[in-house]
Amino acid sequence: MLLTRMLTAIIGMPLILMCVYCGNVPFYIMMLIISFLCVHEYLIISKKYNPHNVVSLVMAAAFFVFLYFFKDIPVNKVAVAAVTIMLVLFGIEVFGKNPVLCIGRIASSFLGAFFIPLTLMHIVYIRNLTNGMKLTFFIFIVVWTLDTMAYAFGKVFGKHKLAKNVSPKKTLEGTAAGIVFGILAAVACRYIFMCDILTLQNAAILGLVVAVVGQFSDLAESLIKRDGSVKDSGKIIPGHGGVFDRFDSYMFAAPAMYYALQLLK
Repeated sequence: MLLTRMLTAIIGMPLILMCVYCGNVPFYIMMLIISFLCVHEYLIISKKYNPHNVVSLVMAAAFFVFLYFFKDIPVNKVAVAAVTIMLVLFGIEVFGKNPVLCIGRIASSFLGAFFIPLTLMHIVYIRNLTNGMKLTFFIFIVVWTLDTMAYAFGKVFGKHKLAKNVSPKKTLEGTAAGIVFGILAAVACRYIFMCDILTLQNAAILGLVVAVVGQFSDLAESLIKRDGSVKDSGKIIPGHGGVFDRFDSYMFAAPAMYYALQLLK
């Protein structure tokens, strides 16, 4: 398993880093594919609610494209998309054959079609900022570091459960280590390649935001998996589980970092 994980990382990491470096269309396409796969895995996890799989996937992809290409429309594009998605889902149920349990179908379909693309799109928004390449490397490095150290310290020193009903293996000790090493990774990024764009204080603040919110985001995905009675979101990445498992930390961390950057200007 360790060898499989290492080989997957050796192959996958350069591809991700190359897309981050290139930015623009290559990075957007990578994130579109990642978003699509995350939604697909989420819909499988949520199968007991009988979501509208094909419709949700199509709307999720369309929403991601909409967010990217229609930046300057004079109304709130997120609100427009949300209402449109709900209109479609309610329309399917209104003119469908069986209204029983329709709320579960609508809610689970909407979560996949709207929430996951919207949150992951914020990684693209970060990449499109001035100095976006460095900022994107920053969030990836901080999340990778905190995830690794939270797991390692939790494995060795963990005694107190963080949220035992959702993720029994996560501990307060591991969480604390994730926060500390997330901040240290952020400060290291600042000194290595971000001195020109981040002060030490701002780097530490961003590291704290990403470390805290990122670990909560991981728990949010664990909550979804717990409800679906699955251990991993999928098996598409050998040795690592599903794509949703690998990008769950960014669901809340990417928006949190993006808006924190706006406040720190």
